Amino acid sequence: MFRYMLGGGSIQSYVISILLALPIVLLSLSAHEAAHGYAALKLGDPTARNFGRITLNPMRHLDPIGFLCMLLAGFGWANPVPINSRNFRKPRRDMALSALAGPVANLLLAVLFLLLLRFVGYGWLARLTFSTELTFNLAYFSILFLYYGVSLNLTLAVFNLLPVPPLDGSRILYVLLPPRILIKIAPYERYISLAVMLLLLLGPLSWLIQLAVRGIMGGMFALVGMRGFLI
Repeated sequence: MFRYMLGGGSIQSYVISILLALPIVLLSLSAHEAAHGYAALKLGDPTARNFGRITLNPMRHLDPIGFLCMLLAGFGWANPVPINSRNFRKPRRDMALSALAGPVANLLLAVLFLLLLRFVGYGWLARLTFSTELTFNLAYFSILFLYYGVSLNLTLAVFNLLPVPPLDGSRILYVLLPPRILIKIAPYERYISLAVMLLLLLGPLSWLIQLAVRGIMGGMFALVGMRGFLI
């Protein structure tokens, strides 16, 4: 991800990229967790509401390590929203739906940032005549900010849809698996999580995630008339 965020590789461009990404990361992680809690509430479980987790206040959701990973590497996580499946009418189905709500929230945010990028950044700002370097830089960083909004939210959605514990994708997959297989998987969840983190740190899995994100972004940009806009 930071191949394009670092620009020319200077410290200044790095700091600017971090500052641009910071509010998007805070919003994206908060919306992701709040969506889990809101979906759980609608399905009958008020636990997240009772803990004050259905909010966009990032201080209610942040996990320090997950936040740094999201900021520096483009994938990450927040402090999981507490959910009590015993409050659901159909626990397996409703756990899957509440898990799906987080990635869906990020996909919706990605679409919102894409529309802003198309009609404000790629459209209106791109047609302005800039009289000073300051106004040009403001326009450039505004476009970059919106671009990060698309990229970071798509990355968070794709990452969390991986069908491995403890990510949201595993909760969705579990609905499709018979109980006898779930019982066999449960003792190995911690080891699977460690293996996933190792693959992310070593590069293969993060490369696949970014490949998928760039493919999705390419399709989204083409749909709104921005073919070839990928940075």
